[in-house]
Amino acid sequence: MKHSCLPVYLSTHLLVYSSTCLLVYLFTCLLVYLSTCLLVYLFTCLLVYLFTCLLVYLFTHLRIKKTGICLFLGVFCSIVVTRAQTEELTLSRTIEIAADSSLQAFRAKNLYQASFWEFHSFKAARLPSLKLTMTPIQYYRDITRRYDSGSNLDVYRAQQSLYSSGNLSIQQNLDWTGGTFYIDSELGYIRNFGDNTYSQYTSIPFRVGYSQKLFGFNSFKWERKIEPLKYEKAKKQYLYDREAISETSTEYFFNLAMAQTEYDMAKGNVLSSDTLYRIGQERHKIASISQADLLTLRLDAVNAQNSLKNAEISLKRAMSDFVSYLNKDKETHIRLVLPDRTKDIAISLDKALQYVRENNPDLLGNKQEIMEAEREVDRTGKSAVFDASFSASIGFNQVADNLGDAYRHPLRQDVISVGFSIPLIDWGVRKGQVNMARNNLNVARISVQQNELSLEQEIVMTVSDFNVQQDLIRSAEEALELANMAYTNTKERFIIGKADINSLTLSLNRQKEAQKNFILSLKNYWLSYYKIRKLTLYDFEKEESLSFAFDSEMNIQ
Repeated sequence: MKHSCLPVYLSTHLLVYSSTCLLVYLFTCLLVYLSTCLLVYLFTCLLVYLFTCLLVYLFTHLRIKKTGICLFLGVFCSIVVTRAQTEELTLSRTIEIAADSSLQAFRAKNLYQASFWEFHSFKAARLPSLKLTMTPIQYYRDITRRYDSGSNLDVYRAQQSLYSSGNLSIQQNLDWTGGTFYIDSELGYIRNFGDNTYSQYTSIPFRVGYSQKLFGFNSFKWERKIEPLKYEKAKKQYLYDREAISETSTEYFFNLAMAQTEYDMAKGNVLSSDTLYRIGQERHKIASISQADLLTLRLDAVNAQNSLKNAEISLKRAMSDFVSYLNKDKETHIRLVLPDRTKDIAISLDKALQYVRENNPDLLGNKQEIMEAEREVDRTGKSAVFDASFSASIGFNQVADNLGDAYRHPLRQDVISVGFSIPLIDWGVRKGQVNMARNNLNVARISVQQNELSLEQEIVMTVSDFNVQQDLIRSAEEALELANMAYTNTKERFIIGKADINSLTLSLNRQKEAQKNFILSLKNYWLSYYKIRKLTLYDFEKEESLSFAFDSEMNIQ
């Protein structure tokens, strides 16, 4: 009997074991998909291995009901899935995500690309341009006024005509003279309908010409000065905006880190307060503490619950701000990892000022502002006297009844034109424009001086704060260690009745303050560091210019 039941027993257990393995395999695939980092992946694999061993043991030895196994599986899945959805971020990783995905980064990239294509258009305008201008068809059928030489009168006559033309030209702008050199070729066709129907072709096989303003404003020369400066300023502004993203990311990072720390401390304080209150109740029964001390412990427990709720609200708000800035899903749960204590970085004030003068986009913007004001002074000053223009061309042209004859035996065509525009009476309009441009130039120079002084003062204060923050981090870390040791010791002494409630409360407050001061010192340190990078566009840790790194990355010569 036993031998006959053995195959059924083995097949049943084999089926259960195979089903278990299949379930574990599918569950493993799900966990691997949900895992977002190597640490979570290794942790998940370890849990799956232990879980597999446990299920096999339960099925084959303890004969636990399947409903219990399913319940246990559901609880286990919920715990691991919650763990898989939690993403751990460091400060450097936060900055990388913000530089790639935040709306601020998107705006900075598009502003730079717009400036890039503007500069590209400027350089393209300095090259020869080939242009085709055409009027494929122009048809007239109307009544127009014409002079009749026979009757010496103006008469109205019906007119019907078809016109077509095309011009192919090569143009080159000359920056130093402000003129335009061109070579072109032109072909025209006209056909009149009516009593005297006829067709004509006119051609300009070749023509060379040049035109420019005399003693006037040369816009090409000013564009040659200003446009490269504008692009350089735009490039440095993009680097400045990227460092501003790092600074803003640091602000959000430590705001969330502070909220998470306060929430963790509040949870620990709730457990500690409840434990101390229960101990106080037992000590009060033996008259070891007074009723006032017991009420104080009860008050601490209630306050701890309220503090936990407030900390939870602050944590949710900080988490929402953080994931919104990184442009992540609202349901994403982030757990931050505070940066380690940094190595000492000595920043020389003289070098920082030098890099500010070389790289800061605001200073380049000041140069651009002065150049544009000087350009306006030059334009208004030259246009206030008179405007003169000159144009000349030489080439060949011909007219014929058919297309072939229009290119035979062309006649020489010479055109020279000089024009003047002299203001005689304008009631001081041009003089007012000149004076206004000069005043704007003076205002721009004064504003630039103020901006440079403010920028130098800002970098001096920031470098000074940064050098001090390195010492503050060390002292804050030491204070935190001492505060933790002091609170642990005071708590143990209170449990055995050798410390009073006031000492315990004071020690707890000191621990909270030390924890906040440590995070705040880290925050101020990194904010100062990235602010210095933003103002100088220089990496003092790698000792290289951010502009040089950017040019190498973008393959800019």
